[in-house]
Amino acid sequence: MARRKRVYKKEEKRDPRYDSPLVHAIISKVMQDGKKSTAERIVYGAIDRSNQGSESVDPLEVLNRAIENSKPRVEVKSRRVGGATYQVPLEVSPERSESLAIRWIVTYARNRKGTPMHVALANEVRDAASNSGNAVRKKDDVHKMAQANRAFAHFRW
Repeated sequence: MARRKRVYKKEEKRDPRYDSPLVHAIISKVMQDGKKSTAERIVYGAIDRSNQGSESVDPLEVLNRAIENSKPRVEVKSRRVGGATYQVPLEVSPERSESLAIRWIVTYARNRKGTPMHVALANEVRDAASNSGNAVRKKDDVHKMAQANRAFAHFRW
């Protein structure tokens, strides 16, 4: 018998400027203390800044590429089996991989001290879009961890 309640999908909200659920998720992740208009200003400024110098027609192209490059395919979860704890590699659902990528990009942008948030976010997005930067490195570390523990894959359930 299931011990958890069933998870129901919420309707995805969209941001006002680009009508994109991805941008809305980034705005929600950047937002602190309920200051949504400030978060919107930061994210829209970062999108505009990350598109400077690129000849793309779609303003969200760089952002989508950055998220795709930062999405993990596998991750490790701790499983306790017979008194021992194993790091078991599991495939990541598309929703979780997208949310992890957004979380990593925003976190590493926040950790760039000495620059305004919209500049730091734009730089992190640009780095992730070009397959470098901290979020992509984090994805690679997660993949290496899963690869190193693939011997324990038979413990997944």
